[in-house]
Amino acid sequence: VRYQGKSILALKDTPLLIKKWKGYLVNLCQCHFSVWFQPAKICINPLSKQSLDFLGYFSSLRLNLSVVRSQMLENTFLIDNAMKKVDTRIPIFPLIRSLAKTKFCNAVGYPISKPIWAGSSDSDIINRFVGIWRNLSHYYSGSSKKKSLYRIKYILRLSCVKTLSRKHKSTLRTFLKKLGSEFLEEFLTEKERALSLIFPRASASSISRRFYRGRVWYLDIICINDLANYE
Repeated sequence: VRYQGKSILALKDTPLLIKKWKGYLVNLCQCHFSVWFQPAKICINPLSKQSLDFLGYFSSLRLNLSVVRSQMLENTFLIDNAMKKVDTRIPIFPLIRSLAKTKFCNAVGYPISKPIWAGSSDSDIINRFVGIWRNLSHYYSGSSKKKSLYRIKYILRLSCVKTLSRKHKSTLRTFLKKLGSEFLEEFLTEKERALSLIFPRASASSISRRFYRGRVWYLDIICINDLANYE
């Protein structure tokens, strides 16, 4: 996969074989495609030890530990079961820096108004903020820790209210008191519910069929560079 000027190749094998694959890749590029580069620039990053910045996510391997109780005749055993799972975390601080760069908040993440939008209608201002939030919410819908997006939600929501109060030449407290606490409720709750799909798991008996839940990835958002277009 080529991403941000770099090529990423994911392999699942022993460290020795991965180093051999690295040598095979260098020979393939140099001998058959006449592409020369330094082998030292090819980094091997084990996901079990460090995170990988990939497609706007911090990806790593996380161990899920569980204890299984097993009973044989009169003896009971506790078996530790460890399972590796890909953990996709949201880069919250780079997102805040992006919002600060586009003047939705300051450098420390405190929401500010958007004066350049103050000349638009109320519905247009709200729709712009809603569009940004929906893009971010959909893009990171498959993250294992979506609660970190609440901070982004807070920044966008308060920035929207400050922009509207600036337009109407009112203080933030007076503006919120005038509109009521239900203002902007649908602004950030429409797609906020954590969706999950339920798939039947195959079992020996149809009566004892169990279900498991999995994360949902929205496929309608392929990039989050639209922040640059909201200046």
